[in-house]
Amino acid sequence: MMPELGKYAVAVLSAYGATAVLLVALIAVTLLRGRRVRAEMQRTEARGRTDA
Repeated sequence: MMPELGKYAVAVLSAYGATAVLLVALIAVTLLRGRRVRAEMQRTEARGRTDA
């Protein structure tokens, strides 16, 4: 299933691992920031309705 990587196995597999970790971190940060922005928008909209 996995190709023979020879002496480059450690470098290639660590690069795949680092990429996977960074992708997961990027997705997590994006989702968390989206939740924060959405909550702030809702607070701002609610304040605007009560001020009118």
